[in-house]
Amino acid sequence: MAHEEKPRDDIEQIPVFYTPRMDANISNFSPSAGKPARVVGSWKRLGLPIEIIDPRPVTADEFKLVHSPYYVDQVLACEVKNGFGNRMPEVAETLPYTTGAMLSAARRAIQNRKVAVAPCSGFHHAHFTSAKGYCTFNGLMVTAFVLKVEGLVTRVGILDFDMHYGDGTAELIERHQAASWIEHFTAGREYLSPRQATDFLARILEWVADMQDCDVILYQAGADPHINDPLGGFLTTNQLRERDRLVFETANSLGIPIAWNLAGGYQVDSGGGIQAVLDIHNNTMLECVAAYGNINSNEES
Repeated sequence: MAHEEKPRDDIEQIPVFYTPRMDANISNFSPSAGKPARVVGSWKRLGLPIEIIDPRPVTADEFKLVHSPYYVDQVLACEVKNGFGNRMPEVAETLPYTTGAMLSAARRAIQNRKVAVAPCSGFHHAHFTSAKGYCTFNGLMVTAFVLKVEGLVTRVGILDFDMHYGDGTAELIERHQAASWIEHFTAGREYLSPRQATDFLARILEWVADMQDCDVILYQAGADPHINDPLGGFLTTNQLRERDRLVFETANSLGIPIAWNLAGGYQVDSGGGIQAVLDIHNNTMLECVAAYGNINSNEES
């Protein structure tokens, strides 16, 4: 099975799988369609040690490992509405690349035994035959299934710290009877109030440790749990950063590879800017850099 470029023996930068083909310029309540470029641009301006790598787009057949073949064909042909509620080709063209970024990041994390990043959103509400909540295809589940078909994993962890319940992921796990090999935790099922923040942070080590037997964790580092998010929220900026520190330090100490994405985040200022969201994603990357530093791979690839 062909993979992206082979990792170096000594990787001093965090691998970030990004291409402008992941971005769509559309007007929508959610900024997610154009967020990858803004986030990567913000990381570059901060001078963070990242390596930008083109993801390999997923194929229609790979989408069909998880979703209805009819639904996949209809979405890609712009004959049914996508997660943003339109049939725009600009959105359809990004879909193989956003899920492709998640899959590429997971492969790289497995290879370097540490971490990789997919700066994208829009996965966990997508169901077998339908889009929902700005999610068209469930890139988390597609990634898990492709990795299993490739023989790269026997178990996958999905650690979903977006604000909202990952109903699409739960439905697909049940439909495909995948609970025996996918460990799924979605915080949005039970954590909704600032009164729960202390308990949430206290249990992160436990949730990550529960995935210790997984070959990779797919981590949704959502910005929408922020207390000021219009669709959030229960955590402050500092608490969100502590969330990410705990996830990365625990996964690294336990030797569990982790591939993370941006998930949700909906704060927009009066001028249409998303600086509040960018600040949260900046903090996630800062904690990732702090946890992993120099990433050493012992793989002979």
